[in-house]
Amino acid sequence: MTNEHWEVTNIMKLEDAEISPLFSKTEIPDIFFSEYLSQSNGDFVKVYLYLLFLSKYEKDVKINDLSKKLVLPLKVIQDALKYWEDIGAITKKNTGYIINNLQEIELYKIYKPKTSLSAEELKKSAEGQKRAQAIECINNKYFSGLMPTSWYPDIELWFKKYNFDEEVMIALFGYCFDKSALHRNYIQTVAEAWAKNNIRTFTDLDMYYEKQEKLNLIANTISKKLSLKRNLSQYEYAYVEKWVIDFKYNLDIIEIALKRTTSKANPSFDYLDKLLSDWHDRGFTTTEEIQKFLLEMKEKNKNVQNLEKTAGYNKYEQRSYDNLNNLYANVKKKQEA
Repeated sequence: MTNEHWEVTNIMKLEDAEISPLFSKTEIPDIFFSEYLSQSNGDFVKVYLYLLFLSKYEKDVKINDLSKKLVLPLKVIQDALKYWEDIGAITKKNTGYIINNLQEIELYKIYKPKTSLSAEELKKSAEGQKRAQAIECINNKYFSGLMPTSWYPDIELWFKKYNFDEEVMIALFGYCFDKSALHRNYIQTVAEAWAKNNIRTFTDLDMYYEKQEKLNLIANTISKKLSLKRNLSQYEYAYVEKWVIDFKYNLDIIEIALKRTTSKANPSFDYLDKLLSDWHDRGFTTTEEIQKFLLEMKEKNKNVQNLEKTAGYNKYEQRSYDNLNNLYANVKKKQEA
C-alpha cells in the first residue's frame, strides 16, 4: 500500500517550526469524517489529528511530548497509536510512524472483497505468499517501490481471471515496462492476448515466444520473397499462422510454395495459400513428399499438353494454370481419356 511519507518520530517542539501555524493549514480528507470519526474514541481522534498536523513539518516527536501537549495520559497515547496502526491509518517504522492515505485505504477495501482472499487467508495460503512476493517484486522492479494501492486489486483480479503463474505476471509487467506502456489498458490487452494463446506457466510463455520468433522469421521471408517492402498485414499474417500452426509446415515447405508463387506474373497470398492448403489436404508433411508430387504433376501436365496438341487444341498453351483446381481438372480429363 502506498504511503505518504510523513514521519513522526522522536523529538519536536512547535516553536522550532519554520512555518508559523498562523499561516498554515492542515488538510483532513472527507473520508475521515464519514468513515472514522464516529467510530473512534475522542482522545484517539485528538491524537490522530495532532499527528496529521505534525506530519507537515517533518520533525521528530516523543510520545512523552505528545502526552504533555495533548494533556493525555501516556497510556492513552500508546493505545491511540496502536488503534490507528491496527486499522491502517498509520504505519510503524523503525524511525517512527507514517501517516497513510485514508482515501486509498477505503478504495482498497471496496475492491478487495471482490478480488482477493482475506488478509488472514492470504497469509496462510502458500499461493497467497507466492503472489504477495510476485506483487512485491513488481512493485520494487517496475514502480521503484511506489506502486499505488489501486494496482493491488487489479493484479489479484488478473491472477484470478487468467490463472497466470507468478513468473508470468512478473513477465507481463516486464514486457509492458520495456514497451514504455505501464498502464492498465495496455497491460490488460497483452494479458488477454497471452490468455488466448493458453499461456499459464512460464514454460507456456517461453514456448509462445519461440513460436512468435518462428512466425516472424517466416513472415519476413515471405515479405522479402514477394518484394512487398513492408510488414505483412494482419490478414496476411493470419495466413502464416494457419500454415505454421495449423498445418505445422516449416520454412522449407513454405519456400517451395514461394518459389512456385513468385514464378507467376502476379504472385499473391491467395495462390500461395491454395498451394499450401492443397498439399495439406493431400496429407503431405515433408518436402520429399511435395517434391515427388510436383514432379509427377509436371509429367502429367506434359502428357496432357501433348495429347491436346495432337487433338488440335492449339489454344491450350494460352490457358492459365494458376488455379490449382483447373490444373488438376485437366489432369483428370487426361486420365479419363
